[in-house]
Amino acid sequence: MTETKQKLVKKTRKKKKTRKLTPFVKLICFILIGVSAFLLFEVAREIYTTVELRRQLAEAEEKYQEVKDENAYLTTEREKLTDPEYVQSYARGNYMLSKDGEQIFYLPEKED
Repeated sequence: MTETKQKLVKKTRKKKKTRKLTPFVKLICFILIGVSAFLLFEVAREIYTTVELRRQLAEAEEKYQEVKDENAYLTTEREKLTDPEYVQSYARGNYMLSKDGEQIFYLPEKED
């Protein structure tokens, strides 16, 4: 019985070895590989787009924060400029204007 079992095993092995893919199965495999490659390409492109959009969003948020800070500074400056005393001290400090009877002296800057 062992010989018949061995012959039977050899026949089944031969059948498994000699089984070839039909042209239809090859076509299906080729189509599946093509579709898989296309889908992987699309996923990679979407990931790249997402990364690029996140970078742009970070830049826009940074720019927004700068504009927001500048707006806050200009708002406080506008409020200060409504005070006449601040306007006088600002003009004297930046434009070298003086009050009546006041003299301005220019001192040389120290060199290091």
